[in-house]
Amino acid sequence: MNDITMTLVRETHKDLQELIAKLDDYLSTLYPAEGIFGLDLADPKVREMLFVVAYHDGQPVGCGAIRPLDAESVEIKRFFVDVPYRNRGVASRILLFLEEQAKTRGYRFSRLETGEPQKESVHFYKKLGYAQIEPFGEYIGSEYSLCFEKSLTS
Repeated sequence: MNDITMTLVRETHKDLQELIAKLDDYLSTLYPAEGIFGLDLADPKVREMLFVVAYHDGQPVGCGAIRPLDAESVEIKRFFVDVPYRNRGVASRILLFLEEQAKTRGYRFSRLETGEPQKESVHFYKKLGYAQIEPFGEYIGSEYSLCFEKSLTS
């Protein structure tokens, strides 16, 4: 799909919130509550994050965010592509856009968390250069989490 546009939005944006609701619904079919690491949009730290919505012909089709972890690393959060638009290059476009945003802000590493039930996600991240790492942050000790990292400088 060549006609995808990326729009930076605030956490309160209606399209973003609708996509995140779909993501949460999807995750709830795969994991118990303690295996879902959502995002409290009312948390003041959310303002430090950068959110993007991908559009196709004016329709929101996917979203993602970067959350600063430290001076060198960001975490990919709330990464989702709506079912009818999967396997059409939308996820790659969103992820590459987020990585570029992180690089231009001086970050050197991109990290993320997914889980074993999301085999398509694990394959996707590996294909785009992410390597599995030990769990970090809130994922330490979670039996549901698989964590990955990619250098943004290579």
